[in-house]
Amino acid sequence: MGDGPHHHPHVDPLAPLRAAGDPSCDVYLTGTVFLDIIFTGLASAPVRGTESWARGMGSSPGGVANMAAALARLGLKTSLAAAFGDDHYGEYCWDELEQGEGIDLSISRRVSGWHSPVTVSMAYEGERTMVSHGHEPPPEEPAPACPPRARAAVASLTPGRRAPWIAEAARQGTRVFADVGWDDTGAWDLAGLADLEHCEAFLPNAQEAMRYTGTECPRAAAHALTEHVPLAVVTLGADGAYAVDGSTGETAAVPAIAVEALDPTGAGDVFVAGFVTGTLAAWPLADRLAFAGLTAALSVQEFGGSLSAPGWAEIAAWWSRVQSYEDQDPAALSRYAFLERLVPDECVDPWPRRRAVPTIGFRRAT
Repeated sequence: MGDGPHHHPHVDPLAPLRAAGDPSCDVYLTGTVFLDIIFTGLASAPVRGTESWARGMGSSPGGVANMAAALARLGLKTSLAAAFGDDHYGEYCWDELEQGEGIDLSISRRVSGWHSPVTVSMAYEGERTMVSHGHEPPPEEPAPACPPRARAAVASLTPGRRAPWIAEAARQGTRVFADVGWDDTGAWDLAGLADLEHCEAFLPNAQEAMRYTGTECPRAAAHALTEHVPLAVVTLGADGAYAVDGSTGETAAVPAIAVEALDPTGAGDVFVAGFVTGTLAAWPLADRLAFAGLTAALSVQEFGGSLSAPGWAEIAAWWSRVQSYEDQDPAALSRYAFLERLVPDECVDPWPRRRAVPTIGFRRAT
């Protein structure tokens, strides 16, 4: 089914920091892998009792796979613990992540008789509507209680519920970055995010941040969050992102990059992956924010979540292209000058990258 990882310019953002005795894994993840089926180019939201036709369609691994692929494409050694069904969907997702993206699935499991969770996503007018179906995997199949040693882990916090592996990872010295979903209970109680005490950074969006802190603006929310976690990063959608490092008092704000969005699926995950990469590489806070925003902006111009994540070839191509514009604002360009020391000098054969495919089962040409 797969044809192995494509050749593309390799950048290891952590190369200057690597030393003997380091963990073999840069980032550890656990969660649910979905098969995502994405419809794009819809004129409007589906209307009850009618049939809508989409101009585009793609299929790709989704759920936690979005974050895993985004991290791997940025050059981080990524380990994923997840359950995979033994159906064709599960086989496809496993193959794409292990063979296509080079993600370590040695602590993942194939579950006999369990069908893969599926999400259908419909993208229109810069928004999306999703319908999902799935069952909990057998209880013996989730993440190991003792995660592998890793430089970092990304955790999705669930209100009112602890995940024991987070405390164990932090105890081992793993730097835990957390995001959170919408609180369906409506409580928006920070005390309910008990695992936040083990986290180094928290990356909610503006609405989540303001509801959890009871504040009226995202910047105030970010400052309030630093009473609970050392580093707060609030994403502001079209307005970019704002971060506060509570340990140093440093703040940073970076505007968003204006792009025409084809499909926003997974953009938040790509943002987190970019920020984790910059943090592990010890970049300045503003550079980390800018890089995270850039990677997210590049991702929404492709179908799908996991397979829309940019690699260094796409980042290098973007950097080369924006420098060629005659009317480019020098101040805006200087915000990304740090890329000069990172991107490969030449982008030989950067494409075709693995992208979301319309129909699972087509064999790629080798």
